[in-house]
Amino acid sequence: MLHIVDDEEVVRDALAWLAQSRGLEARGYPGGQEFLDQLRQPDEGGDCVLLDVRMPGMNGIAVFDQLVTRGLLPRLPVIFLTGHGDVPMAVDSLKRGAFDFFEKPFNDNMLMDRVEEALGASRKAAASAVVQARLATLSAREREVLDLILAGMMNKVVADKLGISMRTVEVHRAHIFDKMQVKTAVELAGLLK
Repeated sequence: MLHIVDDEEVVRDALAWLAQSRGLEARGYPGGQEFLDQLRQPDEGGDCVLLDVRMPGMNGIAVFDQLVTRGLLPRLPVIFLTGHGDVPMAVDSLKRGAFDFFEKPFNDNMLMDRVEEALGASRKAAASAVVQARLATLSAREREVLDLILAGMMNKVVADKLGISMRTVEVHRAHIFDKMQVKTAVELAGLLK
């Protein structure tokens, strides 16, 4: 979902049309507070924000600060749009995690190319967060077994190395596969690469 936050309706409509021409779903918001009020926690990824810098009420920088404070970057990448930007503002925003910064008027194709890259980065960040959440469910012993499985060791070697029975290794291995939602060691290694 492409979230377009701009106080000018004509700009929101034009950007939504541009996104739809590329097969992207878009939603417009007339201001920063309206966007934040409707914002949900990104879960599956594939979200991006086109954010105008100068708006009445809450400006784009204040909205960005809220997103940073809530820990929503990089799963919700922000591309700034402005007709009134300056180099220090752009540099500061990029250093703090903004995906890009475009000055109006902008090249439509270049902007939509960056939006598609941001959506891809959002999906990748969301997938990584899912894997990290699954890893967090593992016990300390399961993490040890996981590391040895990933090193290519067979159950007997893992058991000898950790000083536990082979049956205990098999139980840990089954728990790891269940928690990580994989069926094979190859699938596990692919998930964690």
